[in-house]
Amino acid sequence: MRSLKRNSHRLRAIRPPTSLPAPPRIFSAPISTHPSASNDVTSITPIKSLLIANRGEIALRIARTASSMGIRTTTLYTDIDASSQHAKCTPNSLALGPNTKGYLNGPQIIELAKKHGIEALHPGYGFLSENPTFAQACEDAGIVFVGPPPKAMLDMGDKARSKIIMNAAGVPCVPGYHGPEQSVEELRGHAREIGYPVLLKSVKGGGGKGMRIVLRDEEFEAQIASARQEARASFGDGGEVMLVEKYIVRPRHVEVQVFADRYGNCVALGERDCSVQRRHQKILEESPAPVLDDATRHDLWDKARKAALAVDYVGAGTVEFILDKDTGKFYFMEMNTRLQVEHPVSEMVTGTDLVEWQFRVAAGERLPLTQDEIEARIHERGAAIEARIYAENPDKGFFPDSGKLVHLITPKVSEDIRIDAGFVEGDTVSEAYDGMIAKLIVRGRDRETAIRKLELALQEYEVVGLSTNIEFLKRLCRSQAFVEGDVETGFIEKWKEELFERKHVSDEVFAQTALGLLTSQTKKTISGPHGETLGFGEAAAQGSRKFAFQVKRDDAAAETTDEAPEVVQVEVTQRGHSLYNVSVSRSTDASTASPVVYENIISEPGSAVAASHKSQLTTFFPRARVETTLVQDPGAPEKLAVFQLGEKTELTLVQPGWFEKALGLKEAAASVVAPMPCKILRNEVSEGQEVEKGAPLVVIESMKMETVIRSPQKGTVKKLAHKEGDICKAGTVLVLFEDPDATPAAGSE
Repeated sequence: MRSLKRNSHRLRAIRPPTSLPAPPRIFSAPISTHPSASNDVTSITPIKSLLIANRGEIALRIARTASSMGIRTTTLYTDIDASSQHAKCTPNSLALGPNTKGYLNGPQIIELAKKHGIEALHPGYGFLSENPTFAQACEDAGIVFVGPPPKAMLDMGDKARSKIIMNAAGVPCVPGYHGPEQSVEELRGHAREIGYPVLLKSVKGGGGKGMRIVLRDEEFEAQIASARQEARASFGDGGEVMLVEKYIVRPRHVEVQVFADRYGNCVALGERDCSVQRRHQKILEESPAPVLDDATRHDLWDKARKAALAVDYVGAGTVEFILDKDTGKFYFMEMNTRLQVEHPVSEMVTGTDLVEWQFRVAAGERLPLTQDEIEARIHERGAAIEARIYAENPDKGFFPDSGKLVHLITPKVSEDIRIDAGFVEGDTVSEAYDGMIAKLIVRGRDRETAIRKLELALQEYEVVGLSTNIEFLKRLCRSQAFVEGDVETGFIEKWKEELFERKHVSDEVFAQTALGLLTSQTKKTISGPHGETLGFGEAAAQGSRKFAFQVKRDDAAAETTDEAPEVVQVEVTQRGHSLYNVSVSRSTDASTASPVVYENIISEPGSAVAASHKSQLTTFFPRARVETTLVQDPGAPEKLAVFQLGEKTELTLVQPGWFEKALGLKEAAASVVAPMPCKILRNEVSEGQEVEKGAPLVVIESMKMETVIRSPQKGTVKKLAHKEGDICKAGTVLVLFEDPDATPAAGSE
């Protein structure tokens, strides 16, 4: 196999800017501020075999680079992931067993690597990637850990210790208390001294877990109890140790991608703005950060490099800062001692492959580019944005979701449009793991171009089978505040009226849905003895068919008002071959509506679709040609997804009342059910208690996230069906109400 040392000369060839001068040789020493920087050459040991100790899109992404470098790669899988894409992407894949937490079983993973003679291990991100004990165990077992030294992970992994180190290195930190005294009164005293509002967070925190904002002194005790409970559940022993810091009212989350080698060389590959968040977790990441002056930008880079060098860092890392919009000052938050989810953004603006850099540095090579060369590339390559595609429902407070991807169409990729995904159509997104389906990364010559390209790419996405945040991301791209770069971590809450404004559904959507259903039904018509169609079809001129639809509503208004959902009736009359009249009546009482009528419109099936639950059609309305994809949920055919003009609309096919009654399809009254597979954390009410509409009933956990289930009505609690710790399937009844007019239906287990 060609050595990594020889291959390293090819790294510059990764999409270099054409206007830059010829770069110097890779092994010319980069600029360094490390006091122990040395030009002594140590041995370079090429990595020939690799175990990826992770799952999903990051495992696939690492495998791609490893394969391109000639590294034999092995992946891991738990039983629930046996058919996953990452388990299939390599010739060798090893089983971890039935425990869904198998990816956290460090001793088992190391034993598998030793048993199969694997030289190196890449932890990806999450799971074991920031576990210094695991990194040390790999080193002790003679396995190359593709990541930073255990001591650097230990120093930066403890938020209190990292603050002490940063202060000593001259890196500014948020005012706060990071000491060992952990009584509630001690911490409350520091909060009073710092001044409210304050931020509580676990010393082992990450991803928003164990983090609470305390606005007033009287809520301190309740908030710290809640933060500690969540942190202990997320991080284990020691997670309950808390920091108290000044809460910045209008903060931006700006982080710097750093990379260091064993020779004391450290570079910053630009900064990323990750301010647009929900539940303290990122949704969009972009580079360069918008509305940031060059002096502040270079100061951030300099402080990030100082932070990494202060702990003798090696490999890829991210130094995270909080930037106060009111003062322009920034403060060190933490360092993520691993590859970040959003690393493709930095790759896009620097023309690099950071996973390849990880392998080369782990093998003993020097950094391939100097700081000046990186800065020249950033200046040349414009801006990049990453959107995380999640299985969640933004209209329900970003409620996590899970299920089978019954339909999946993704944007076309190119040099400037990249998709890192862990799923394909037919795969199941499990509630056992994080709900990220994919990452969509785009690049443009400037930020405005990148935003427009991102929205266009999002319009190509089609997902059916579970809720996603794709429509919400489109609205973000159209937000004037976002386009202007007026971002902060409270952006979604600040602009929620605009971002969650109810969408108007055009008449053409209902017309196309009816025509699509008609096309689907026509496929199933029975042929006569001589091949002619019997019933409604091309040969049955003047036939009519009626449909009724409701638009799916998950927004807050649907839960807090008694507004009746709109019922839209559509009548389709076939006039001849592919020729129709369509009448759309938009009223809950169709008899009083003034219908919109489209006469003599041509509608034809689109390209062949093998699946019976999908149909495509092209219709020539009076003023436009409209192409539509219609997908029926195979498990619930009344649920319809309509993709038209870059937008997704979810409809329900309304059945006649007598049909619902005859088949017992009417929704069970006076009960609240689990919206997804979940674990019961606690019941917030007791049996016999009277509650108001919107009151919290049960707190559940799914996909590592807590969710409060609220009452859909005013009433009296009759029964709590489950206790703390119970595991429930989607659709399981959680709470029954007293209902004098109806007998509550029992939910299935």
